[in-house]
Amino acid sequence: MKLFYGIIENGNVVIAEEEQQHIVKVLRLQDGDQISVTDGAGQVAHGRLNLEGKKAGLSVEKLEENLPRFSPQLHIAIAPTKNIDRIEFFIEKATELGISEITLINTEQTERKNVNLEKLRKQSVSASKQSQRFHFPRINELTKFLDFIKTLDSERTFVAHCNEKLQRIDLNEINPGEKITFLIGPEGDFSEKEIELLAEHGVKAVSLGNQRLRTETAGVFVAAWNYLKF
Repeated sequence: MKLFYGIIENGNVVIAEEEQQHIVKVLRLQDGDQISVTDGAGQVAHGRLNLEGKKAGLSVEKLEENLPRFSPQLHIAIAPTKNIDRIEFFIEKATELGISEITLINTEQTERKNVNLEKLRKQSVSASKQSQRFHFPRINELTKFLDFIKTLDSERTFVAHCNEKLQRIDLNEINPGEKITFLIGPEGDFSEKEIELLAEHGVKAVSLGNQRLRTETAGVFVAAWNYLKF
């Protein structure tokens, strides 16, 4: 399936401008080629490519609506790494593994305070198309840790940290259910104060094994664990 991104409304399809350029200038597809277009919200249209100069459209032959989401739904709140390439790697791989939502969190020891959210979202769209996803994950803005924990459902939220002095349950003790939220800390981990605040909010701490994982590795690990529950 040659899958592209666009807007689908009332059976009409408008392929995103960047996608049109990619179709015409890079892929050099031909008029009449079979392609599919998704809106990233559970709809996908199949049909024939309609080329008019540098413009690319779709003659719809079949429309699928209300396609099911990946289940169980996983929301990972993760601190952006100092090297932005590493968090980009996480977003790409977590998207391929079916994650439903990502929030970037600013903790006490987060070194990177600014992110190019548009670039990260584009990377997620690209990974979604590559993995044939029709529901794109939501990528949220960088959020202060204290603001984020105010929104949590403590019964469905867990934190992975490296403090061996504090009690942590095994990952396999968790039943994902329909939706779960996981917090992953920065390179220097969450501070003890932050861990204590999460505990006060009823958030359980989880061990991801005997080895210490990098931030992006921990995120991918949790996404893969959730994927295996599908």
